[in-house]
Amino acid sequence: MMEFALYASGSKGNCFVLRDGTAVIMIDCGSTKKHLFKSMEETGIVREEIDALLITHDHSDHISQIRHFADLPVYSPVEIDGVETFRVRPMTPFFIETLRITPLALSHDAPDTTGYVFEDGIEKLVYITDTGYVNENYLPLLSGADYIIMESNHDVGMLMRTRRPQFLKARIYSDQGHLCNEDCAEVLSRIVSDKTRMIILAHISQEANTRELALETNRRILLEQCPDRMNDELILSAAGQYEMIRKGLGNEKVDPGSVCCFIGMECHSHL
Repeated sequence: MMEFALYASGSKGNCFVLRDGTAVIMIDCGSTKKHLFKSMEETGIVREEIDALLITHDHSDHISQIRHFADLPVYSPVEIDGVETFRVRPMTPFFIETLRITPLALSHDAPDTTGYVFEDGIEKLVYITDTGYVNENYLPLLSGADYIIMESNHDVGMLMRTRRPQFLKARIYSDQGHLCNEDCAEVLSRIVSDKTRMIILAHISQEANTRELALETNRRILLEQCPDRMNDELILSAAGQYEMIRKGLGNEKVDPGSVCCFIGMECHSHL
């Protein structure tokens, strides 16, 4: 049974930990040192038991604390200064203990940005952030996941009303930027199934989005486009920058964070 915790998600830092029977995997290690190690302590994760660190790309908000994990097996799509890495290739699966891990090529303004699909023969988890779009060829692989972490970065109208330079707005909105709420929902509507028990909306902009808006937009589109393919108890949750969202890892029940809902029910439930 997969257990996981999203420690941090957003432009100030990103880190996710997955535990599955024989393996403990960390995805990215961007955050403050204090927050990262406090989160590990809270979830009972000891640095020495981490079997591997997987990197999505080399932006600082994803690798800022890598010096603390450089002695672990580090799997990365790119070289990282001062760190020995195992190179990952898109659609070339590899195993860590009993976990089958399939890297996915994403489209972002960092070379070879990568997402990951984790499978243990019983459950599947999809992890995709920092991409301007999702390749349609990947949809069959993504379909039917039990757990999905998917970027829902910005609301287009809010982005365009920010005081950011026009070139930055264009980059974020482009195919090499970030998924907006509607594009996230479109991908989710094509891959969600009655097996899907939890979706976490990740990497939400603090200036060009709100957690409530991301939640409501995704909920509305999912109910419009695929109501017959959704689990009645599917939890949709919107991640804050440093507000942990987890399943297991010290919790007897799912702890989806404070901005969440059961699909088909009103938003802003507090579980």
